Amino acid sequence: MSGAYMLAVIIVGVIAMILAISKLKIHPFIVMTVIAIAVGLLCGMNTEDVINKVKAGFGNILASIGIVILAGTIIGTILEKTGAALTMANTILKLVGKERSVLTMGLTGYVTGIPVFCDSGFVILSPISRALAAQSNKSLAVMATALSAGLYATHCLVPPTPGPIAMAGTLSANLGLVIGIGLLISLPATFMGILYANKVAGKIDIPANPEYTVEELVEKYGKLPGALHSFAPILVPIILIALKSIGDFPSHPFGTGAVKTFCSFIGNPVVALLLGIALATTLIPKSEKKNTLSWVTDGVTNSAGILAITGAGGAFGEILKSLPLADALSSTLLQMNVGVFLPFIIAAILKSAMGASTVAMILTSAMVAPLMPALGFTSEIGKVLVIMAIGAGSMTVSHANDSYFWVVSQFSDMNTQQAYKCQTGVTLVQGITTIVVVFIVSLFVH
Repeated sequence: MSGAYMLAVIIVGVIAMILAISKLKIHPFIVMTVIAIAVGLLCGMNTEDVINKVKAGFGNILASIGIVILAGTIIGTILEKTGAALTMANTILKLVGKERSVLTMGLTGYVTGIPVFCDSGFVILSPISRALAAQSNKSLAVMATALSAGLYATHCLVPPTPGPIAMAGTLSANLGLVIGIGLLISLPATFMGILYANKVAGKIDIPANPEYTVEELVEKYGKLPGALHSFAPILVPIILIALKSIGDFPSHPFGTGAVKTFCSFIGNPVVALLLGIALATTLIPKSEKKNTLSWVTDGVTNSAGILAITGAGGAFGEILKSLPLADALSSTLLQMNVGVFLPFIIAAILKSAMGASTVAMILTSAMVAPLMPALGFTSEIGKVLVIMAIGAGSMTVSHANDSYFWVVSQFSDMNTQQAYKCQTGVTLVQGITTIVVVFIVSLFVH
């Protein structure tokens, strides 16, 4: 069976996937699972092999990252409900100054977007955005665009957000390295988003109309947790995962004995994120301790859809890995020398067509995995650069078929035209900025 035929089958399958998800509104889990089976059968795999590969792919990806996704979602839920997100915003505001309130919102989004889904993060921080806009006499459009940009940058590039975790699992990348490089590469995207907010969204006048002032928000939450306490559930797991990555360096900086073993254990993403949950639960005041179980349950419930989609993406990826597609296309890809732009383009097409960044990340990483040797990105740093390129594509662009587009517009009093100028415009700038940075880095290391 020719490589051209298999490629045609996959392209038709992806188009059918896009139409089923975006037009027919069928759940991505069902669509991706059915398409995975169809692609396998049409490419000549026998029926038993197809089902076994689908089950293995689903199970393997969830075995790798399922607990991490659950833990990250639980942490985000607790940060929202305890007012810790407001503490983080206030802390950053004190550090950068009230006159830099737009920068404050962008950086608050950048930090909050690490464990919290961008949609949820925007809803959580929207009252703060309004209050700061009124306090600093800024248009709500500026504050909302900066907040959206900060949330989106880390949502698409930094674990433990589910999309980047799923990509790391699919491409067998070092999670600590993905976090470290993701945090760095998402900074230019955040700052370009803040610049875009000031220069472009600043020309759109939307009154803040805050329901609460910053002081009233503090009263609403009661006694807010301290800054160090609020940041700890995010920062401690990241530091522990980073320590494990450092300990795994070939130079053995922690030796090969008990210290390295301890760092490897406590820095395992599963253990690190479970410790993050433990730290997050200490944020819950005594008066709310009775709600701990329901809050954790909310986090588990919120992660169910992502786990299903991630598993289906793993199933689709396992089918693709089983096909000799990489061999058929490798020589062509090498001649084209497309490098990091291929995963970026695939992700951008899927994102723009379907609207869901996480689905675009999961699908693209599954499609790109068999082609990694042909692209020349087989080293640990190479895998991370491909993940960053896919993340950049999954930002490009947020428009009317994306739930985040409507969250930003509806919670910021934007009409559709204003939302296209602010939200779609800023995500385009962020995606292009990120892929340019990734390309420049790839010239020196991969």
